[in-house]
Amino acid sequence: MAKTVLSRISFKHLIVLSLMTALSACATQPTEEAARGETFDPYENTNRGIHKFNLGVDRFLFRPASKGYVKIVPDPMVTSFNHFAENLTMPGQAVDYLLQGNIKQSGNALLRFLINTTVGGAGLSDPASELNLPPVDTDFGETLHVWGVGEGAYVELPFYGPSTARDAVGVVVNLFSNPINFSPVRPVDNIGVYAEVVRRMGDRGRFSDTVDSILYESADSYAQAQTIYLQNRRFELARDDEDAYLGLYDDPYAEIGTDPVRDPYLDPYEDPYAE
Repeated sequence: MAKTVLSRISFKHLIVLSLMTALSACATQPTEEAARGETFDPYENTNRGIHKFNLGVDRFLFRPASKGYVKIVPDPMVTSFNHFAENLTMPGQAVDYLLQGNIKQSGNALLRFLINTTVGGAGLSDPASELNLPPVDTDFGETLHVWGVGEGAYVELPFYGPSTARDAVGVVVNLFSNPINFSPVRPVDNIGVYAEVVRRMGDRGRFSDTVDSILYESADSYAQAQTIYLQNRRFELARDDEDAYLGLYDDPYAEIGTDPVRDPYLDPYEDPYAE
């Protein structure tokens, strides 16, 4: 048992270190360009090729599967599966918050995991939110941001979609380093990965009209997806930077919101009350 776990850890960490070394080579962005909020896209031709591949995967596989999923599976069950997938990320998020120096949020992530795993039926429901422990959301890409690593070049990852060099490293690290993956009592190998695929399929089905308008109705779906991703990601990181310096008596959740099915493809700067 111990030998199997050690070999699994060694192999996965070797992959992580190799990819981090390769990606970190392009994880720097000219200071002036970053300050102006411009897009650093030196690999546009390659990215567009991957985007075309991703469009094919979406059109012929993910899109029809997600529409069938949300049509057949009752909405409360889709929400429960989303809660389950989100709950499996909590140990990893607790580690990321700890690496960011955010002890409070690290503790919140662990408490959410313990409460939702036990009282919430293995994470299928979210009693932690009812106990004033709202959802948390971080990743290793944000950890690198806190450490001062620039977002680097824009990249589109096969199957995954829009990202940056920094966040691509974060995706790989989070994928393989979640403590859940090394638990001796997990029911299925890589259960977190499978749960995340199901969660993304549910989101794709729920927000199908929005995603379709971006991918299939815009004049340049690559540029549109790039803009929306970077706007949302930069908004999230800037908001979290601001939250880190909240006053002692400020409400830390006033601007964050806790909607588990918020449309992630909307413009974060758009006026929600505009006609």
